[in-house]
Amino acid sequence: MNFLTPLFLLGALAVAGPILYHLVRRAIRERVPFSSLLFLEPSPPRVSQRHRVEHWLLLLLRCLALLVLALGFARPFLPESPASDPTANPPRRIVVLLDRSASMRREGLWEDARARVRALLERVAPSDQVALVAFDRSVETLLDFRAWNQAAPGERRTLAEGRLAGLQPGWAGTQLGRALAFAAELLAENEPGRAPGPRQIVLVSDLQEGSRLESLQAFEWPRGIELLLEPVAARTTTNAGLQLLTEAAEGARTPEAKVRVRVSNAAGSRQERFSLTWRRPGVTPGAEGPAVGEAVEAYVPPGQTRTFALARPAGAIGDERLVLSGDEDAFDNTLHWIAPVQERPLVLWVGAEPPEDPAQPLFFLRRAFAETPRVAVRVETRPPAVPLAAADLAAARLTFASALAGNEEALRAAVADGATVVVLLRGTGAGEGEALGRLAGTPAVPLREARADRPALWAEVDFGHPLLAPFTDARFSDFSRIRVWRHRELDPAALPGARVLIRLDSGHPLLVEVPRGRGRLLLWTSGWHPADSQLALSSKFVPLLWSLLEASGGAGGFNAQYAVGDPVTLPVAQAAGPVRGPGGENLSVTPGQPFTGAAAPGVYTVGTGATALRLAVNVDPAESRTAPLGVDELERLGVPVTRASVAPAAPVTPATLLGAEAEGRQKLWRWLVAAALLVLLAETFLAGRAIRPAAPSL
Repeated sequence: MNFLTPLFLLGALAVAGPILYHLVRRAIRERVPFSSLLFLEPSPPRVSQRHRVEHWLLLLLRCLALLVLALGFARPFLPESPASDPTANPPRRIVVLLDRSASMRREGLWEDARARVRALLERVAPSDQVALVAFDRSVETLLDFRAWNQAAPGERRTLAEGRLAGLQPGWAGTQLGRALAFAAELLAENEPGRAPGPRQIVLVSDLQEGSRLESLQAFEWPRGIELLLEPVAARTTTNAGLQLLTEAAEGARTPEAKVRVRVSNAAGSRQERFSLTWRRPGVTPGAEGPAVGEAVEAYVPPGQTRTFALARPAGAIGDERLVLSGDEDAFDNTLHWIAPVQERPLVLWVGAEPPEDPAQPLFFLRRAFAETPRVAVRVETRPPAVPLAAADLAAARLTFASALAGNEEALRAAVADGATVVVLLRGTGAGEGEALGRLAGTPAVPLREARADRPALWAEVDFGHPLLAPFTDARFSDFSRIRVWRHRELDPAALPGARVLIRLDSGHPLLVEVPRGRGRLLLWTSGWHPADSQLALSSKFVPLLWSLLEASGGAGGFNAQYAVGDPVTLPVAQAAGPVRGPGGENLSVTPGQPFTGAAAPGVYTVGTGATALRLAVNVDPAESRTAPLGVDELERLGVPVTRASVAPAAPVTPATLLGAEAEGRQKLWRWLVAAALLVLLAETFLAGRAIRPAAPSL
């Protein structure tokens, strides 16, 4: 037998009262009528030092009544197994979502969030199943259901708190929708040994309105899964954030160009006057150095945003930072900035066509790659009779060849090394087929001129290929007006692994991809100049060539500014790394994959030497929107929300919860109170008999 409130057992000490009463009580002798005592000599009463109990049964009944009452107030219960109790609550399956985004760095939020998670772990029953998941931009499972079930019941809480102990908030944005979808799918899995009771998601977060919910728009919330909100509130309501705006295309790289930033102030802020100051990095990594120039005053009323155009710091070294002063929460008050970088990829043209001849494909190619503020393509020509230099092929990830003329081996080595080579098939002789076979590493490929009795049309386009993916939208996917006057017949079966990307209505391929090594070979069976087709005069030509340049890794994927956690597509020249972080640490890079190791704000250096590039990584601007997120936003997306606190007023163990449930079902105290009443009735009856005077004897 156990007791829910064992301190009431101290009430059993009250039995000392009846015992003392019976010991010190002097019983009154019976009075006997007698005549006058005048003629009797007085004699003093005899004093006895020994106290004797005269009514033992009455004493026992009084002590028993007090003991039974103390036992009833202690609320005894008999231990029982939750699994064998049909009236017990069914075991729950709980996923605890802990927000560790950048906004959780505000004062007091992280400590409060961890305390709430620990309080929840104290409340779970031994039969419950718990998974612990942390999220920001990504989702990380700290403790899954399998590890929870494999641990002993007495060690589960310690295991969960150990996984939570080393966790700290990061710098990434809040992908709340992705985290909720992950938790719902985790609960929806039908695993062996799954708890049959309620399924709950407990969200411990600051629930700021900058949380992204896009992932829930196309997500169907599983039935029977409930979301319990456990919001944590910041100690301050003042928060202002910085955001770098896109610089104008014209003059963005000139020293006179302004740096445009947006300052946003929270609606509940108590501050409205701030200052903006350029600073250089300090001597130690992460420290702020001396100010550059004068501070700029920024007046931003609460709940509003203002845009400011700042002059670039004099003598910029490419590692400046803009600091916002006057804000109480400093996690989003630093903006790392570097001047925009213009990429200059090299595109080789191997052929004898004059560059200024409007009847040749090179003329249209050079004009398609017009200079932009981000990219300035260098198109260089090489005559086919001169052997190609290995350095040129290594620097150019995209090469066009209208004539091979003995460069097959060099081009094939470049393709194997990861380059993209586009061959325009303009001839149909036996020598052309043999050269194409040497380039592709196959026997001679038969080529012949297609019949030109009518113009051919584009019939099949593989929009699933990355090269043609930009045209997937219905507004840009109409190629029916592009006519092909001349093309060559090519059998893709003669090229192992070939994939037809564009096919004409005649059944012949127009564009064929042949993977070789880490690169690829693209074969155009028709030119884009007016003598062969209308492609160069179509609106699809320029975006098609730019898509080809980006798909080959030549340009288009590298910017100067990123948010924490954004994937960075490195230029080919720097794709092998290394990448040096803000603190001087070296970060690993997977060849051929975007760099995703920017986990903290700062300036990252990609590559070494003259080809090194710098990129600035800042906190996601959405993290500065710290106003509370409306619960109706989640409900509008189909998420059933319950606002219930899981933090108890005092620590409660699972054994206490089970004991309270068992005591509430058994209610043994009622029987004890009834027994105490019966004992008191018996005591009253005996006490009345004990004090009743005896009948006089005759």
